Amino acid sequence: MTATTIHPHADLATLVNVFTVDPANQRRLVDVLTAATEEVMRHRAGFVSANIHASTDGTRVINYAQWSSAEAFQAMLADPECRDHMSAAAALAEYDPHLYTVESVHHV
Repeated sequence: MTATTIHPHADLATLVNVFTVDPANQRRLVDVLTAATEEVMRHRAGFVSANIHASTDGTRVINYAQWSSAEAFQAMLADPECRDHMSAAAALAEYDPHLYTVESVHHV
């Protein structure tokens, strides 16, 4: 089992997708994203990991995911089955996805 490992300048595409959601829908959005990841995304070529975070005030959900490359991420976006699952999340919240590089990591 591969775990999320964050290293500066790793040869991965890092997705940070911030969802803005009505607090009444936060749990439902978390459930939709979790199901989409378990049922579909993690079975796609290039998937490395995904982490779903819920804000304590109920207004945000963040998906921090790693893909082997930007091309693997783009291939997932083009997959009709993946788009169906993403549409379910988009129906619940506004979202702002971007790919990032990890520039630094700090530990105690």
